[in-house]
Amino acid sequence: MNYNCRPSVNIKNQITAYINYTAIVQQLKQEITHKRINVITIENYPIVDEQEIKNSLINKLQPDLIIHTDEILIEQMQIDEMIAHNLTDDRIFGVMSHHALSDFINQDKHQAVQEKINAVIASNGLVVVYGVGASLVTISDLLVYADLSRWEIQQRYRSGAFSNWRANNAGEDPNRMLKRGYFFEWRVADKQKKYVLPKSAYVLDTHHKGVPVMIRTDDYLAGLKEVSKQPFSLVPFFDSGVWGGHWMQDTFNLERDKVNLAWSFNGVPEENSLLLNFNGIEFESPGSNLLFFYGEDILGSRVFGKFGEEFPIRFNFLDTVGGQNLSLQVHPKLSYLQDTFGSHYTQDESYYILHADRDDAHVYLGFNKGVEKQELMSALRRAESGDEVFDDKKYIYQHKIKKHDHYLIPAGTIHSSGADCVVLEISSTPNRFTFKLWDWGRVDLDGKPRTVHLYHGEPNLDMRRDEDWVKKELVNQFIVVDEGEGWIEEKTGLHEMEFIETRRHTFNSPVIHDNHNSVNVFNLVEGEEVTVESLDQSFETFVVHYAQTVIIPESVKKYKISPSGRAKGKKCITMKAYIR
Repeated sequence: MNYNCRPSVNIKNQITAYINYTAIVQQLKQEITHKRINVITIENYPIVDEQEIKNSLINKLQPDLIIHTDEILIEQMQIDEMIAHNLTDDRIFGVMSHHALSDFINQDKHQAVQEKINAVIASNGLVVVYGVGASLVTISDLLVYADLSRWEIQQRYRSGAFSNWRANNAGEDPNRMLKRGYFFEWRVADKQKKYVLPKSAYVLDTHHKGVPVMIRTDDYLAGLKEVSKQPFSLVPFFDSGVWGGHWMQDTFNLERDKVNLAWSFNGVPEENSLLLNFNGIEFESPGSNLLFFYGEDILGSRVFGKFGEEFPIRFNFLDTVGGQNLSLQVHPKLSYLQDTFGSHYTQDESYYILHADRDDAHVYLGFNKGVEKQELMSALRRAESGDEVFDDKKYIYQHKIKKHDHYLIPAGTIHSSGADCVVLEISSTPNRFTFKLWDWGRVDLDGKPRTVHLYHGEPNLDMRRDEDWVKKELVNQFIVVDEGEGWIEEKTGLHEMEFIETRRHTFNSPVIHDNHNSVNVFNLVEGEEVTVESLDQSFETFVVHYAQTVIIPESVKKYKISPSGRAKGKKCITMKAYIR
């Protein structure tokens, strides 16, 4: 199977790139000499390897003074007190922070540092300031921004070698580290990045240890602008899980050394990285930067007006082939999410069945008829305490599945994917808000018990969603909306309570797609290969292989998808999502 694990976007703009620390140091030394620079600031996103930058870059510049941002900040204990409300005592959930990095500056320390810097400048010396929020320390003659994507950050959390920003918690439970990142650290860092990065002279890609890539910020932003005008794929990532399967390993021939692959995320700019190809030079960037700097081009003015700089559609795979059931779970209703966590839209979703490995594979969706909440919650609490095993067959409706079924899951619906299937999950993006209700008594891959969230789950369970309602409202809601020679378009969901619309195209000849005044996301769910073509030659033909997710910016108003390669003339199927 031809699956591209490192898709890149070709950028026409010709640039000069500085690859490895030797080339970067040489370029910065030239800048110092030619522009008579006294202060260089190297600001970085949290979890960038600051020690590597100090040893391999800053020390090689031989500055007269090195300042780290921490020197102007309040004490770590004070920061913890300020954000205690955001972090809570829960292992998984917090409350969204609205802090700014400037909230944590100690003015007396700041003044003392500024006096040290002024003294060096007065003697025509060189000062290098670095760290998270480094541009807040002093006025800079040359600013470099060192960046990193969230998936790489999560791997560094797990490694035990890195701490959260101002936490000294290396080796802590990665779930707690991720919570601190999601609810606090990334919020303040993104706010700072949106202001600082466009003011920088250079951007530094720090994804690969010891091999940074530096390009001019103007070239970087011009590259993102090009991406916002054409179809593109993000760099997918794969992760193991206690319930994970082996279909992705076998089908895509990848990561066979892992115990399994449970998830693949391949259409989430907040998590995935974007690979820019400048004439053979690859520059890896957080996908979220597309939204920060060209969000309206990507989403369209209508969707941007609703969601701002957040990408509202998520595509990912759940693989349980040879694995186990997912946890029995529910996502929060909107009012609960807003009141409790400070997020402004909830995780509505759906399961599109990409593969079913046996005839009796099934999903759990809604309740059996007549189930009462009090009895259900009593059974779940007894199961949580270990007194008994939860009787899922008694309480939860199970529906047999087959390939290309589509199940809709508005927030408040109890659900789970069963074993021996592959789900293309199409949902809205705030992906931290899953309340586990029963996890089959398992421990996680780290040996720790899997946390359930009955406290949060109970008020969000809609008991009206029983077997009859599910069959009527949530199972295979297919409606033919258009057809032509060699193709048919069906509306498959999502439910009227959800803001995402999904369309399935089955075709063996070219199909013209309208973007419905929204960003489009699609996956090739059947067929070996298709091409996406411009109707006005505004972008190059884009090749898509089986199971690849593609984002079509709203700036592309219409486009054509055609079977190609060995799939030419054969049946292909795409699943497309957009915002109503």
